[in-house]
Amino acid sequence: MIPLYIKININMAGQNENQLNIELNEEVGEGIYSNLAIITHSHSEFVLDFIRVMPNMPKAKVKSRVILTPHHAKRLLNALNDNIGRYEQAHGVIQDVEEQTILPLNFSSPKAQA
Repeated sequence: MIPLYIKININMAGQNENQLNIELNEEVGEGIYSNLAIITHSHSEFVLDFIRVMPNMPKAKVKSRVILTPHHAKRLLNALNDNIGRYEQAHGVIQDVEEQTILPLNFSSPKAQA
């Protein structure tokens, strides 16, 4: 298949508008399903591990890892907040559902957040 190309016009804080061409190939475009995210950080980076946990399976694998600078992690948070706000305006409030975890999540890293 032919890759999808996305053109984005970027205007950052008074700078001239630039165009960025982004290529999205078929494999990446299919995405990875994740129902658990483990977030850890150091002073210089945030690490987001996306995992698919299957019912009654005692083991799960990290399906994707994204490493961000603290600055970009905060920009991602702001973008998610903005998009969730727009989604909820169009489709209603997303209900927070407390799920009971079958397997304990005991990691030696900082507390997991999903």
